[in-house]
Amino acid sequence: MLGQLISSLDDPQVAAGLVAALNDPALLDRMAAIASDTGQAQTELVASAVRGFIDTASDDLWTQLIGIMNRAEDPGLAAMRAILTRAFPPASEVKS
Repeated sequence: MLGQLISSLDDPQVAAGLVAALNDPALLDRMAAIASDTGQAQTELVASAVRGFIDTASDDLWTQLIGIMNRAEDPGLAAMRAILTRAFPPASEVKS
């Protein structure tokens, strides 16, 4: 199921649905600001961040993600939220 979601993120409607389903106003605000700053559509930003995680995540990050999914009512959405929160952390968590 997660694989299907990831492979369908290139469809702007799927990515927009994911963004709407996140129900995390702070994360959505950060993503909107980054999209505005970079001139990217928010849906492109989502797809790019998820692909970046898939391509570069360490075994430890994958293990953490699996743990998050195992505890979640909606594992796919929980995985996407975790990936996007990691990709777009709050300013207070960004290390300089």
